[in-house]
Amino acid sequence: MQDKRILIVGAGIAGLSSALMLAKNGNDVMVIDANENWEITGAGLTISGPSFRAIEALGILSDVMAQGHTHPGIKVHDNHGLHLKTLISPCIASQTGAALPGAGGILRSTLHAILLEHLSRLGVQVQMGLKCTSISQDLLRPDGSVQAQVHLTDQRTLSFDAVVLGEGLYSKSRQHLFPKATPPALTGQACWRVVLSRPENVDHRFFYLGGSVKVGLTPVSNEHMYLFLLESIPHNPHRETAELQVILKSLLSEFNGELSSIAQSINAQSHIVYRPLESHFLSDSWSTGCVVLVGDAAHATTPQLASGAGMAMEDGIVLSEEFLKAKDTQEAFHRYFLRRQNRCNMVVQNSLKIGQLELARASAVEQAQLVESSLLELASPY
Repeated sequence: MQDKRILIVGAGIAGLSSALMLAKNGNDVMVIDANENWEITGAGLTISGPSFRAIEALGILSDVMAQGHTHPGIKVHDNHGLHLKTLISPCIASQTGAALPGAGGILRSTLHAILLEHLSRLGVQVQMGLKCTSISQDLLRPDGSVQAQVHLTDQRTLSFDAVVLGEGLYSKSRQHLFPKATPPALTGQACWRVVLSRPENVDHRFFYLGGSVKVGLTPVSNEHMYLFLLESIPHNPHRETAELQVILKSLLSEFNGELSSIAQSINAQSHIVYRPLESHFLSDSWSTGCVVLVGDAAHATTPQLASGAGMAMEDGIVLSEEFLKAKDTQEAFHRYFLRRQNRCNMVVQNSLKIGQLELARASAVEQAQLVESSLLELASPY
């Protein structure tokens, strides 16, 4: 299928990846996003070998490598800073046969800007501040196809051959279209993220495991890294923005050595992102008629395997591939679901298992083993 009119709802990584691939394949793509501007929430993104494979398929590899950071893998430490093991991330062959980087990082805002630039080159602009209020589907067309009538907040009603919903974890459209779907569930953990200047010796991802919290450092450029911290929050306390830097520095106080000095660089001006972790997986179907879910709207994972963005990019790639093979949208969406179901579920479930090990304060070695086996599984084709 080509020359289809397709609406992408949500300009996050899943939505933009889907838009880019479907536009490359000759479809007429429209992208809308509810936000009024491009203030990107979040901090940095870790890039695994499988995610680099998806980045190459999107056609943005050179930009990501130039503006991000690449490194061999993870240096695992205990909570006292003792180096235990270096996990070399599996390298995957590129389309040319050369090895792609095994691991890397990039600022979320930088990746977002790269995707927008590549979409712009195809003549696709994101329409900001525009929401979908309802979707109705014509199931009785004479040719047997399905078309969606989408009602927008600017009072327009437009027709599309397909609607791709990349609205994220709290997708209201998912709640309407899949009313029996289990809502996102709190995992008992929260994630703290903050972008900081990168010391020269932080040339890999660093993990600090086995303590009361899990801490990691990921280089995202030549100058910057982001620090993440996973904390147990059984009661999900409310925290004011003004107190975040005090709490984060307190949580880091059990660490000695370099991590201690890094913690001292956090101050009231640091842009700290704090978020209780939630997860969900839609197990039965990700589509109804000519409407389909991508990314966190279908399979929101926690960050333990650093694969949320990678899975979102893969969704857009696989969806576009199945569009080229299928006779109609329903077949394309079903085949897309079959290809993505087990892989995305593994990421969701293994990330939750690693989180449970963290909550149980399992040994750093046990945690690292599950990370390593999961990354090896992710290296398989999608």
